[in-house]
Amino acid sequence: MSIPADDVEIPDRVRALVGTAGLVPMWRNDLGGLTFRAGALFVKWGPRHGEASMAEEAERIAWASRWTPVPEVRDHGADDDEEWLVTSALEAESAVSAHWLTRPEIAVRAIGAGLRSLHDTLPVAECPFDWSVPTRILRARERGIDLPAELRDPPPVDRLVVCHGDACAPNTLIDAEGRWAAHVDLGALGIADRWADIAVATMSLEWNFGADWEPTFYEAYGVEPDPVRVDYYRALWNAT
Repeated sequence: MSIPADDVEIPDRVRALVGTAGLVPMWRNDLGGLTFRAGALFVKWGPRHGEASMAEEAERIAWASRWTPVPEVRDHGADDDEEWLVTSALEAESAVSAHWLTRPEIAVRAIGAGLRSLHDTLPVAECPFDWSVPTRILRARERGIDLPAELRDPPPVDRLVVCHGDACAPNTLIDAEGRWAAHVDLGALGIADRWADIAVATMSLEWNFGADWEPTFYEAYGVEPDPVRVDYYRALWNAT
């Protein structure tokens, strides 16, 4: 995921949804998707693909909103080639905004505390979504990815939670006081071992803030490092 240039081409669908006045490109993902801010709205747009869908994300946001802060879905849809999701903007900034990149300790602590809150709050017994290893392997196979044998044998589950599904640093929002405020990009949310999220969250810290921030995250989350589970779930993430 990266911040696109200001001269990014605006898709026709985005123009039709919110116009172009005040439209600011915010993110570009590895699948060609774009996110724009349009005043009090965010618009996600992208080509259709097999990894996840924005309709699935809208469903997950609606479910999670009963227990935890997430954006409000204002519109979503798809055709044969593209899909889109319009959500409300929140009074918070991404943990990797320019402001928080210069305050990494505050940001990392907010990421850890926010992920722990998500895991403690969302009820596993009521969650209809699955992000377990067998499900991820099946979905990868449907996309033509054949995983090596060692990734088909995960470590024993430490604690089942409702995982975020993409707990990279940009997907935690932080308020003006430096506290986690909400989570975004919930397209893969589902039940899994908490280390599936923790492994990805800690891996993303170095990408965004530099080395040596993992101990701060673990302290804020409230868990001791588990190298075996971290290594496995990072490898699974990278492979799928």
